[in-house]
Amino acid sequence: MKRTRLLFSLSLVAVDLGMAALAFWLAYRLRLLTDHEEIDRFFKYLPMLVIHILSIFTVLFFNRMYHRKRALSHIDEFYAIVGTVSVGTVTAIAFISFLFKNTLDYHRLMMVYAWLLSIALITLGRIIHARVQWWLQGRGIGEEKVLIVGTGEVGQMILQKIHHSPGLGYKVCGFVDMNGGPSSVLGTPVLGKAEQLPAIIEKEGIAEVIVALPEGSHQDILNLISMCERGKVGIKVFPDVFQIMAKEVSIGDLGGLPLLTVRDIALRGWKLTLKRGIDIIVSAVSLVLLSPLMLLTALLIKLDSPGPVFFVQERMGMDAKRFLIYKFRSMRQDAEANGPGWTKPNDPRRTRLGTILRRLNIDELPQLINVLLGDMSMVGPRPEQPAYVEQFRRSIPRYMDRHREKAGITGWAQVNGLRGDTSIAERTKYDLWYIENWSVFLDLKILVRTILRAFGDRNAY
Repeated sequence: MKRTRLLFSLSLVAVDLGMAALAFWLAYRLRLLTDHEEIDRFFKYLPMLVIHILSIFTVLFFNRMYHRKRALSHIDEFYAIVGTVSVGTVTAIAFISFLFKNTLDYHRLMMVYAWLLSIALITLGRIIHARVQWWLQGRGIGEEKVLIVGTGEVGQMILQKIHHSPGLGYKVCGFVDMNGGPSSVLGTPVLGKAEQLPAIIEKEGIAEVIVALPEGSHQDILNLISMCERGKVGIKVFPDVFQIMAKEVSIGDLGGLPLLTVRDIALRGWKLTLKRGIDIIVSAVSLVLLSPLMLLTALLIKLDSPGPVFFVQERMGMDAKRFLIYKFRSMRQDAEANGPGWTKPNDPRRTRLGTILRRLNIDELPQLINVLLGDMSMVGPRPEQPAYVEQFRRSIPRYMDRHREKAGITGWAQVNGLRGDTSIAERTKYDLWYIENWSVFLDLKILVRTILRAFGDRNAY
């Protein structure tokens, strides 16, 4: 196992070095196109090539870019590559200027080419490498044995997530129940109780333990971690709502009495203005570009089934204010004759065209009007119907904190597969994390992931 992981890391180093070298060579060739008098003697630039490669590799290494997370996001990695390659290129230019002053004539435009091409090619190389690694791990090469502590809803959700993501390289050997329970969960055996954890880890050769007890007491979690540490395994803990907020918690005091201070979760000041400006630009441009598709969709809806083109429904948004949300109608006109209800797989209320609209998420496009009007944002917690909000606010802790920001067409919960008839409690945790960690780059990441998921969302009923 360790040998396989080492081979993955070494191959990633080789990919980065090869792509950096290729970027430098292509930059040299591009410069020749603008300087026809230059004699093609690449060998005299070899010292610059070596410095360029080593500088980028060194920055990548110290930025822990070779300690890849299993749940890798290409968007996050791209952001990191832009920063590290930029620093590496500046470092290379500094060393070249110092070591070869008055002895080697290098062109600044060539280094600009090398910088941009390095970002592009290293990103491409890492995407290909990741895809190959996921393919190998999905076939059992380099997989690690995992044990899930907790047989409840969260434990089952983690099991399903691992089964649906074979590229993670995890093999779930079984569950551990706190106090004893069923002999198996979703076809996976329950190997014992919590007090047997060290023996189970040793017997099964477990590499990683996932603690799926978000409502467990702190003492229970600490005891489990202590037992896992005896087996020298990796430990991951599924967080509760307060732990999700931990990044924004600081320790203060009140006359010597220690207190935890949690920041105001709402966007304020220039951040709020920036987010609104982005919403206006993106929604306006999208409405213009997508207007032919929306017009065609409206025509097809009228031809497919009787009823209006738009489905208009009351939802609850920022500060629990009600507004009318617009969607293309994808169900029969009498779909809610017996009251509102969640959509389900193969919902009989859908029209023939509605099935396609939901699968491709085209039914959501009219919400761009809501964004332009200011009722919604491009990214944020999904708005619910007032009846459901009243129900959830009584049973889910901090549910109403979702309403301290504008509702969104898409959100962090949605791009992580939590949409449709899925756990509201889990969606709330994702929404709170998004609100606590908002940034322009996070919104951009969610929008890109939304577009990529548009044609393959299993929960888009």
